[in-house]
Amino acid sequence: MRTLLTLLLLWCSCSLAEQPVVRFSVAESWSMPLVRIEGDQPVEGLLYDLMQAMAREVGVRPAFHVMARLRLQEAMNSGDIDVRCYVSTQWFNDRPGDFVWSIPLIHQRDVLVGGVGESHPMPPEDLPPQTVGTVLGYTYSTLQPLLDQGRLQREDSRSQLLVLQKLQAGRYRHAVSNQLSLQWFNQGLPAQQQLPALAVLEEQDLGCMVRNDPAIPTQRLLRALVRMKQSGEIERIVQRYGGIGLVGVRR
Repeated sequence: MRTLLTLLLLWCSCSLAEQPVVRFSVAESWSMPLVRIEGDQPVEGLLYDLMQAMAREVGVRPAFHVMARLRLQEAMNSGDIDVRCYVSTQWFNDRPGDFVWSIPLIHQRDVLVGGVGESHPMPPEDLPPQTVGTVLGYTYSTLQPLLDQGRLQREDSRSQLLVLQKLQAGRYRHAVSNQLSLQWFNQGLPAQQQLPALAVLEEQDLGCMVRNDPAIPTQRLLRALVRMKQSGEIERIVQRYGGIGLVGVRR
């Protein structure tokens, strides 16, 4: 019996070793519900579940490379990562030649967030001169004209969570957040302490990019995402983390 168990463990170990490794990028700026990082590795979150499910569907071993968002493009250019998820075609001036886009997977809204007790809708052009909480390395095209004019100034933080925590603490009067992160931040707070969304600034359809390289199963990974979306698996993952109506393409 002991010999059989040993052989079984060896067989499992060999099977795992034979699986090709696919390198997924993880941005340091992500926070829950997108991902939670411990010891320089993701351990839970919407994108962690999505990438794990994608790897299982294809039969590869995921390797997660956590890096600053500003290093992601360099990592793509140098061949250090194979899959980059939670990305929009709107964020690129030129199509990355070595990567293939997936279908759109998640619909994201970036919103202008006010402080506790503020409830009136506020178009960004009506904001008085002030500092606005933002995430380091992110571009906010709706706010850029106001930034260029000097009416608004950025205060960058390393993650979306830190941006919202500073707003809650009164470091500034307004901030920018994606809707999903704002919903997650508010869910444990009493209604009178929640941070309100005052305006929708931008909307993007987000997907994944997969390296077009014969060393990895590029087309199988892309087809896996199609199957996961058609089966409702991606929608279930998003809803698990509080996202409602965030799967699909904008109409």
